[in-house]
Amino acid sequence: MEAAPISSRSIISPTPSYSSTPLFSLRHESCRINLKLQSKHFSVHASSNSDSVVTLLDYGAGNVRSVRNAIRFLGYDTKDVQKPEDIVNANRLIFPGVGAFAPAMNVLNLSGMAEALCTYIESDRPFLGICLGLQLLFESSEENGPVKGLGLIPGVVGRFDSSNGLRVPHIGWNAVKVPKDSGILDDIGGNHVYFVHSYRAVPSEANKEWISSTCNYGEDFIASIKRGNVHAVQFHPEKSGYAGLSVLRRFLDSPNSYSAKSTQGKASKLAKRVIACLDVRTNDKGDLVVTKGDQYDVREHTKENEVRNLGKPVELARQYYKDGADEAYFLLLCSSRYFRLKFRFDNSSVKLPLQVLRYTSENVFVPLTVGGGIRDFTDGNGRHYSSLEVASEYFRSGADKISIGSDAVYAAEAYLRTGVKTGNSSLEQISQVYGNQAVVVSIDPRRVYLMDPDDVEFKAIKVTKPGPLGEGYAWYQCTVNGGREGRPIGAYELAKAVEDLGAGEILLNCIDCDGQGLGFDIDLIKLISDAVTIPVIASSGAGTVEHFSEVFKKTSASAALAAGIFHRREVSIQSVKEHLLEEHIEVRMGGVVH
Repeated sequence: MEAAPISSRSIISPTPSYSSTPLFSLRHESCRINLKLQSKHFSVHASSNSDSVVTLLDYGAGNVRSVRNAIRFLGYDTKDVQKPEDIVNANRLIFPGVGAFAPAMNVLNLSGMAEALCTYIESDRPFLGICLGLQLLFESSEENGPVKGLGLIPGVVGRFDSSNGLRVPHIGWNAVKVPKDSGILDDIGGNHVYFVHSYRAVPSEANKEWISSTCNYGEDFIASIKRGNVHAVQFHPEKSGYAGLSVLRRFLDSPNSYSAKSTQGKASKLAKRVIACLDVRTNDKGDLVVTKGDQYDVREHTKENEVRNLGKPVELARQYYKDGADEAYFLLLCSSRYFRLKFRFDNSSVKLPLQVLRYTSENVFVPLTVGGGIRDFTDGNGRHYSSLEVASEYFRSGADKISIGSDAVYAAEAYLRTGVKTGNSSLEQISQVYGNQAVVVSIDPRRVYLMDPDDVEFKAIKVTKPGPLGEGYAWYQCTVNGGREGRPIGAYELAKAVEDLGAGEILLNCIDCDGQGLGFDIDLIKLISDAVTIPVIASSGAGTVEHFSEVFKKTSASAALAAGIFHRREVSIQSVKEHLLEEHIEVRMGGVVH
């Protein structure tokens, strides 16, 4: 996962080490090795108290909690690297690289860990690199470079070529070409795995002996490498559902700790994603619930006028994961002023909304996105929090992506007015530190009908269905504050601006279609998905399985999101995917057999 360069001040402090009683007895005798690293002598013990401990190289940026949770789910404990000796003393080392190539190498070099890492890998010790943890093994990267890598594998890491219409970042579930007898990849043949990156290494004559699988996204690129006990993958096994867990299980050699095996699929290319959205807020009693709006109104039309309650967020997210959802999207309708307040949740007092993410990420191994309240604010004690600090807490708590709404609108307006990227907006700051693939911009437009497209200064289109007075055109006015306030900017102009400012994906809602169950706004989605080169998620209006195939056939949307029809069990995720397969639309089938 790549990002723009970050200064040493921007590096997030590493997550504290989690230790617990070992779950399995020691299987191997320890050995003693003397190594010389950068003029320092280390006395190295190549084992710890138990083989159940996995050493994790976390230099402190992004969501490493999910890797930690996946390891613990498989029956292992983790120990964080604090100094170079911890690397060479490790029994098994996992490097979940997150961030940009240059700052990652800078951290490794300044800490003395680069040389220790090279020594460990060259000694053919058990190693698994993830995403950037694969890229750093190569000679160099073009990302804000050239920047020298560890130089263990021949080749240069370059950016995907978007000039031919390819959407970059490469986000989503794609197929990998895995040969027979591929070791830790044996269970993923024919299944999709989750990628999120803008840079890749390509196969060559010089590195072909390292390659254990490839993937195609506009071109073939290296999806994984293997030599002896050294492995690395470009995809995220901790976010690839049951198939991804099988990769970790095989690397850890976990006996009988995970009996489930992913079903054999027929994956052949990048899949269209089906996303479950959970609108989360407190009801009038202070309980945390999943609700759903009708054109953004989340209250029942009854005498009591209570908040619509469709279930508990963690329970629903876990169920949707089991049902095959490709992502879970938490929209926190409670704003950032509640960031440090406590609410009742599953009979315990927790900080909202961080504990929702923490609990969910313990058992949900697909990407988690969170939106709502990600802005600067000051709490009741006078403590100021920047939007970057809020986002950082979300990432550390298990979020893979964050979604920005109103703040992005204000930033886009300022950018279009001045033509200057100040770098001060929440969108720019978070994208700069965590990368554009970690930032989603949520657009909430309302359709405004026109007789003449020249009546407004914003992009207007001819609509498929005329307006109430026979109007043949419309523009889409963006709103803020949950759709309550219209702004002088169109959805088209906003989408183009936020892409320039660093957004990696767009969640495209439509107030007119929300909760109606009559289908997505195809005119709007086609307009925006054709205007940008980043992925677009279609949202608002799904009522039947046919609505999903329609939006994928008629627009360039990369994903489709729904909420109420899933919560009320009117339509299941499984039925949506089965229908899409019947319509010859590639999807990930996320079932599991025991």
